[in-house]
Amino acid sequence: MKVMIVDDEGPARDRLRRLLGQVPECRVCAEASNGREALQAAADSEPDVVLLDIRMPGMDGLEAARHLADLEQPPAVIFSTAYGEHALEAFEAHAVDYLLKPIRARRLDDALRKAKRLTRAQAQALNHDEAGPEGRARTHICARVRGNLELVPVDTVRCFEADQKYVTVRYPDGAVLIEDSLRTLEQEFGSRFVRIHRRTLVAVAFLEGLEKDDTGRSRVRLAGIQERPEVSRRHLAAVRGLLKRV
Repeated sequence: MKVMIVDDEGPARDRLRRLLGQVPECRVCAEASNGREALQAAADSEPDVVLLDIRMPGMDGLEAARHLADLEQPPAVIFSTAYGEHALEAFEAHAVDYLLKPIRARRLDDALRKAKRLTRAQAQALNHDEAGPEGRARTHICARVRGNLELVPVDTVRCFEADQKYVTVRYPDGAVLIEDSLRTLEQEFGSRFVRIHRRTLVAVAFLEGLEKDDTGRSRVRLAGIQERPEVSRRHLAAVRGLLKRV
């Protein structure tokens, strides 16, 4: 069983490495100190199980677990935390297991025995419980680009544009494709993004104005990108009203 250790504290990683060294059927295949490192390390090493700390700077363990579930070979995730069971109530039902620090050898062994691959259905259930309209929404969008994982901070995203089974995420440095639906993104990010077309959501914070193209169609200007997404007649009044307030 290939196990990856993710914790922002070096001594915690050292302890887990020593404990795992006592489990004959386990091998530490990678380590990471934060969520971003964990995603790339998991894509490279394809672990069977990830021991994932919850409280980490930047991308925390809960969000990292959601992105890990989208890998082609999603690992089972076992959370670790220094906090009591009350801190785990929101997601306990969907975790493979969790470990309270300081982690004991017998408890770790029990968790590893329970570990199975986290299915997409489990990940979606975790996402549903953890992400209210603007509560546990992701801080990053994760996309696979030429075999590598690329993380786009949500705060930099200008728009989401649907095209058949994919959604294009546009931001100042470029664009990536993801498989999320617009409906799911709209529910997750709430009022931070507004629908201007059945195929398009735009970031309210970057709305600059409306303009007409050569065919008379209305389009929005978004700070930082050249693209001008089309506004449907159905949403035009709402966009005009929003521009008066921003």
